[in-house]
Amino acid sequence: MSALSVKDLNQLLTILDAENVANQSVEALASQLGVFNKQEYFKVGNALVMLLQNADLLPSPSQRLAAVLLLHELFKPDAQNFHPFSSIFVQLLADEPLQTKRPDSYRLLPKLSPPEKIYLSHLITNPQKEMYKKTLRQILNFDSTNSMADISALQISVTERLSEYTLASKSRIPAVLSMPDVRPGFDPILPDSSAIKKTAEALITGPNAAIQESVGPEFVRLAPPLFCPDELVWIDPIGEVDHMIAYDTTVCIPRGAGSEARRLISQAFTGSLTLLQQNRLLSELERDSRLVYHVGITPNKLPALVENNPLIAIEVLLRLMQSSQITEYLSVLVNMEMSLHSMEVVNRLTTAVELPTEFVHLYISNCISTCETIKDRYMQNRLVRLVCVFLQSLIRNKIINVQELFIEVQAFCIGFSRIREAAALFRLLKQLDSGDQSGLNSTSSIASFPGLSSLSTSSFNPQASPLASTAKGKGE
Repeated sequence: MSALSVKDLNQLLTILDAENVANQSVEALASQLGVFNKQEYFKVGNALVMLLQNADLLPSPSQRLAAVLLLHELFKPDAQNFHPFSSIFVQLLADEPLQTKRPDSYRLLPKLSPPEKIYLSHLITNPQKEMYKKTLRQILNFDSTNSMADISALQISVTERLSEYTLASKSRIPAVLSMPDVRPGFDPILPDSSAIKKTAEALITGPNAAIQESVGPEFVRLAPPLFCPDELVWIDPIGEVDHMIAYDTTVCIPRGAGSEARRLISQAFTGSLTLLQQNRLLSELERDSRLVYHVGITPNKLPALVENNPLIAIEVLLRLMQSSQITEYLSVLVNMEMSLHSMEVVNRLTTAVELPTEFVHLYISNCISTCETIKDRYMQNRLVRLVCVFLQSLIRNKIINVQELFIEVQAFCIGFSRIREAAALFRLLKQLDSGDQSGLNSTSSIASFPGLSSLSTSSFNPQASPLASTAKGKGE
């Protein structure tokens, strides 16, 4: 809404009061804008334009100049900011009237005197502190031989901005026009302050303010003809005709590259994909190496992908290893809730690429901490077995240096020594600590699961996982 409130309009008219404004400096005049909220500045600017368009509302030259200067100070133009009322200044500084050039809402602006034009052009192009010390009376009476500053840059900028508007929007004119002086030789009767205030309120304030109204071209379109009576059957059905609606099922279906991959990835966040869907998605990712960056996989969505489709998560992470954001993805993977699928993903990554040592150590510490803090005895036993098999896989595949985690893993094994897998892991640690490497080639029941990387790539069904089988076989 562009209308100004009655309170703000009264403050604006007080600032423009003819008795006080002539002897004020430009600096003092600009400081009075502080009474308005900055969010209302555009409304104040529209009100100033409306006052300038109606000459009888600003009867004295000092009021007119004050309105122009206030409009400039509302939005000081700079290299980054475009003054929203720049077209006003271009027209005020024009050498000839612009009525014949652009029939828009600003064509009724007053004509400035040469001293005003000189001062305003320099204020726009190269403002100096000394210029703000001058009073309005000094500006109006200043007799200078200086020429106007070059405003061609401002004119080009305004022209470029106006070129973006449609012809219809540039063809609108204000709904209220000032009555021209058709009596040459007669001095017009100037209204008093109360009449100015009443007229300004009618034009600028309220829901039906004229400042919001404009008149533009109306586009009239002919009604389509009725070719034959039979076509009216849709309006007044006759008999028992059963009309079937034919839908175009291809409407709104994206056809761009990667649309199928994006759809499958979106589905993979919420549920498990079938084997056919997994193969289709992997083939799409294989076809375009950059597609993985454009299918909507963000670090925050990675846990859902890991839990629902760990195979897809592995392939995605392997393709993201060269990304600058891989640290964020690994950080999310480390800190997510420990589960069979997260361990599957981590183990496959460790055997496929060289992960940062601190990442692997942090994940192991997170697994141990989860096992120690869980309250459910059944789930605790199950997770301990999984972690033990997982650690043995890392040790046997020489993914980690057990000496760096010896104390933490040994304490974990001692704490859960009642569990067979923890006791077997403890024996392996003791063998390695004594320099015996034979444990790495052990063919015991635990060693028969040399690593999670040997899992089937067809699906990551927990019931088909060696870890799950191990846990079940141990009396879960």
